Amino acid sequence: MGRVRRGVVGNSRYARRLRSAIRETADDAAHRPVLISGEPGLGKDNLAALIHYGSDRRRQLLLRFSHQDLQGQGMSLLSDLGDSTVLINGFDQIDPPLRQKLIAMARGDVQSFQGRMLFTSEASQPDLDGITSLIRVPPLRVRRSDLGDWLRYYLRLKCSELGWNQPPNLPDSAVRRLQNHEFANNLRELEAMVDRALRQARQQSQGELPPLLPEEVFWTAEKTRRARFDVWRWKPRLRDWMRAPTLWNALLFSLVSWLFVAVNLVLWLGPQDRAANPVLTLFWAWWWPLILLSYPLVGRLWCAICPFMVWGQIAQRLTPWRKKSWPHGDVDRWGAPALAAGFAAILLWEEVWNLENTAWLSSCLLLLITAGAVIGSTVFEKRFWCRYLCPVGGMKGLFAKLSILELRAEVGTCSGSCSSYACFKGGPADGEGLATEGCPLGTHPAHMSDNRNCVLCMTCTQACPNRSVQLRLRPPAADLQRRMDAPDGERGLILVLAGGGFCLHQWQRLLGWLPLAPTSLHEGPLLPRLSIAAFALAIPAGIGLWLPRRWLYACLPLLWAVLLARHLPLGMLEAGTVLPAGWPKWQADQHVIAFCQTVVMGIGWIGAAVLLRRLVDLNRLRWLTGTMVLLLMSLAGRWLVSL
Repeated sequence: MGRVRRGVVGNSRYARRLRSAIRETADDAAHRPVLISGEPGLGKDNLAALIHYGSDRRRQLLLRFSHQDLQGQGMSLLSDLGDSTVLINGFDQIDPPLRQKLIAMARGDVQSFQGRMLFTSEASQPDLDGITSLIRVPPLRVRRSDLGDWLRYYLRLKCSELGWNQPPNLPDSAVRRLQNHEFANNLRELEAMVDRALRQARQQSQGELPPLLPEEVFWTAEKTRRARFDVWRWKPRLRDWMRAPTLWNALLFSLVSWLFVAVNLVLWLGPQDRAANPVLTLFWAWWWPLILLSYPLVGRLWCAICPFMVWGQIAQRLTPWRKKSWPHGDVDRWGAPALAAGFAAILLWEEVWNLENTAWLSSCLLLLITAGAVIGSTVFEKRFWCRYLCPVGGMKGLFAKLSILELRAEVGTCSGSCSSYACFKGGPADGEGLATEGCPLGTHPAHMSDNRNCVLCMTCTQACPNRSVQLRLRPPAADLQRRMDAPDGERGLILVLAGGGFCLHQWQRLLGWLPLAPTSLHEGPLLPRLSIAAFALAIPAGIGLWLPRRWLYACLPLLWAVLLARHLPLGMLEAGTVLPAGWPKWQADQHVIAFCQTVVMGIGWIGAAVLLRRLVDLNRLRWLTGTMVLLLMSLAGRWLVSL
């Protein structure tokens, strides 16, 4: 056997423990036999070489035999080995009679052999208990913190093999995404993935390696997704209609953009109270309840026709001389807290300044978000504001994980047939693929693990020449799994939304008894009103910061339910009053509203109980206890949102 290929890469506790075990067995003065067990593709034979060449027997021969070598010739291959070190690779696959002879050699019962025995196996071997020192090699999926080190190691190795002097840098986003991959073949699969990524990156850059390796060149096997229904395979003509550029251009630039201008003009120049301004009623009594109802059905579809980003795109096209680039690094690390803080500010503004009944202030809110979109689109390419900083977009991305609809690409088709990445980067027309600027949120449809960064704008469908993109129906909340890729800062947004849904709007029931509490948040000195509103908003954060992240995501259906139940009365009482004079008016009965609120809270509780079972590892008793806690939260929410 040749020299050692590599050492133990990484600095996790698993890597340190593995180095320590190799060092101890190498220094063993008694030269006890060693069994190295672990899954396929972990380089167990390399670890055996590390033991041999790290011991005082390093000058002796290291002879490697596989189970295929021994099946035909048996012990004749192992005769007259003297004091060599013998590595038996795949001990668990050797026939029982030959295994007993090898065990005898390990015990020292064969006088002609005075060397050391090393074994590798993919399963435990009770026959070797008490005879060998055992080293268990952990699989790559439990050493996720080492993955970045392994990727950089293989990048250096493969670049040297391919004749490139300087390896490209590795984006942190690629490491985070691959940390959620199972790697069934461990290091063997990772090495092949890096080799393919480098070759595709060179092909994509016309023979030159880019300084930063694109995330989209790392292809992983598609996870088995159960209960998916491809809508476009069922109705192919629907795909042609939904990807038509004329439809989207007419909708966005001929209708939505100018309708948004008209809405703001009416909010500024028309009556200022909701009873007299039908546009203000449309905003608060129609838009909010309907957008909340849409999340479990179509996810972030509203973002595809969002007027904020329509004007952001217009500003981007009007400033073609500016050199725009997509920022690199972990933007979510600071973007997610900033987004949560922005949404908290909106909730306080809405409650303290009575935006629901003040038309010009509601317009100011719309224009402020639009200003953020315009500035972000002027400075950066694509929809930087929409992906990282838009408070409303962050809420939609969070609740889109509950949606029964997803837009995804087939990994096998993309990895085997595509090298242009037009769906992600944009490019000219190619066969059936149309000319586009690429995904506005900078994500590849085959690499998405959830709906957070998919606005269903159909750009990837327009660009794809291979019909790889599919519009699928799926079970609700399919994105929420125990191993999911979610930014750490998303916890803050969940707690802010919980503060708005459970506490802020119902502050009088919760905090009205305090001596310094104002009689109203809409009148009186500003500081006491703002202080009590901020305190109410922060109540869930004081509790939720101590909860594990999985518990917070399990409560997501309940949070959606309380927000919808909170907006239902406004919608069911006033949505039917915006019709012109002479048209029939419609208002729901108080009992009907109360019934609908109860049904919504019940749906939220059932969904939260199901997710608690899926996301958190609990025995039956603890799950039932958690379900009762969720029921109490649901009942409390129902009481808080009651009329």
